[in-house]
Amino acid sequence: MRKLTGTKHSITPATIPKSLILTTQELTRHFDKFTAVDTLNICVGRGEVFGLLGPNGAGKSTVIKMLTTLLPPSSGQATIADYDVTHQSTDVRKVIGYVPQALSADGSLTGYENLLIFAKLYDISVKQRQRRIHDVLEFMGLDEAAHRLVRNYSGGMIRKLEIAQSILHRPQILFLDEPTVGLDPVARTQVWHLVQELCANYGTTIFLTTHFLEEADHLCNRVAIMNRGREIVTGAPAELKTTIGKPNATLDDVFIYYTGDELESGVGYHDTAKTRRNAQRLG
Repeated sequence: MRKLTGTKHSITPATIPKSLILTTQELTRHFDKFTAVDTLNICVGRGEVFGLLGPNGAGKSTVIKMLTTLLPPSSGQATIADYDVTHQSTDVRKVIGYVPQALSADGSLTGYENLLIFAKLYDISVKQRQRRIHDVLEFMGLDEAAHRLVRNYSGGMIRKLEIAQSILHRPQILFLDEPTVGLDPVARTQVWHLVQELCANYGTTIFLTTHFLEEADHLCNRVAIMNRGREIVTGAPAELKTTIGKPNATLDDVFIYYTGDELESGVGYHDTAKTRRNAQRLG
């Protein structure tokens, strides 16, 4: 097994999108003497699905928190839709959506009530709220469950609602942190379809982290693999498979080759909160 944890591997210029919505330059985050993210340089094209992969503790969630303005960088720069994440954070928040690992829907409210709260938080006008809520409920296939308490939703329905919350304001880029953790295979496939529809029908850029390499292979135009806070390699899944010299290589093989590690996959409603809390704590 070849471990290349400390080497940055260049990507083929053809894989770099022409129109970029997100770039980072030497993006770094320290926690006291520990470096969680170390001089990260990535770019994301408009309308693509970009995956950030890595073992537990690689720095993926820290990257997401910096890009969504929840955590300031220690140094370096990141821009989203030409807005600086550090100095123009208010503008950045207007063009992004974010679905965290932790549950963001209130189980004591109905799906509609959750969406109404988010519509107000996003400052969507009273005139537009009902239409926006109706549209996302229909798009997510939750219209018939709109007035049921979320505590009675399945794990897949909760995730759909959380995505609905995050796209009410029609963001240019949607951040999904472990979007299918804790979901059964059927619900996971439904989320995959929603991600593809958001890109194909609305031009939404998707930036996701996942521990399911099959998911990354299926959804992502390009992926970046991180380890110990550093980017190791970036490219299209098919392209990366050709770099390791193994016939019929899978993305799992690519991941192990570049990190020397294996990902553990993270099912139902009541298990979702516990699973996501554990994933957030570990990732």
